[in-house]
Amino acid sequence: MTTHGITTTAPLAGRTVNRLGYGAMQLAGPGVFGPPKNHDAALAVLRAAVAAGVNHIDTSDFYGPHVTNRLIREALHPYSDDLVIVTKIGARRGPKGSWDPAFSAADLTSAVHDNLRNLGLETLDVVNLRAMFDAHGPAEGSIAEPLATLVDLQRQGLVRHIGLSNVTPTQVAEGRSMATIACVQNQYNLAHRDDDALIDNLAEAGIAYVPFFPLGGFSPLQSTALSDVARDLDATPMQVALAWLLQRSPNILLIPGTSSVGHLRENLAAGEIVLPADAIATLDRIGSDAASD
Repeated sequence: MTTHGITTTAPLAGRTVNRLGYGAMQLAGPGVFGPPKNHDAALAVLRAAVAAGVNHIDTSDFYGPHVTNRLIREALHPYSDDLVIVTKIGARRGPKGSWDPAFSAADLTSAVHDNLRNLGLETLDVVNLRAMFDAHGPAEGSIAEPLATLVDLQRQGLVRHIGLSNVTPTQVAEGRSMATIACVQNQYNLAHRDDDALIDNLAEAGIAYVPFFPLGGFSPLQSTALSDVARDLDATPMQVALAWLLQRSPNILLIPGTSSVGHLRENLAAGEIVLPADAIATLDRIGSDAASD
């Protein structure tokens, strides 16, 4: 399906989803730790997302921990047949909210069962294995051992599809040698474009790429350029950043997060924005300038 020449749907794990999805991380408390500030408002956001046509929700049981999955279950269970819930494993939260690696076979198995229980599912649609060699970004290291555990859980029928998160191209290649990879989830935005070649390679292979932090890490100068484009288009900077991602490659699926119904609607409206050539050129220079710094 297309709107204004832009493809609005894409394949994910053998299904067709709307490219504008929803990330549930912000529904947890401050620092993605503890319960939401407003429980009913969190439920309302989830229900509004699905009512607006969102059929791809990203979550994890280490958000909270356990908080976002339980909210999703309370708000949406029993789930509609077209809803794809993608979760991730490979980390745990410390007593004070730290993000700690949890890569052992026992940790990963426990995490899958936690996700199943808190989401109210017998099988998880997609489970992303998040590499934690460096919690702040991709770093080299073999993912063969933890991925083998996830493949075994898939054979047991607990997981339908496998994805990867916070990974390098080398790790993606290693993963694809062991399993069919449904998606890759990394940080990518106008200012952070290390994955440009990876996105193109995944598109050729029919694998979804799911960027997070669409406005993360901008310098003030870069933010000014983005704001100027947004002003000219009568849009918000977030809407323009999302629209640029939608036009960057048809295999990109978006999961912008929010705890506000109003902000949710703003994010989803980004799908209606068509960036003219001069705006794209201005926005592309943000990435070029960042690469040369």
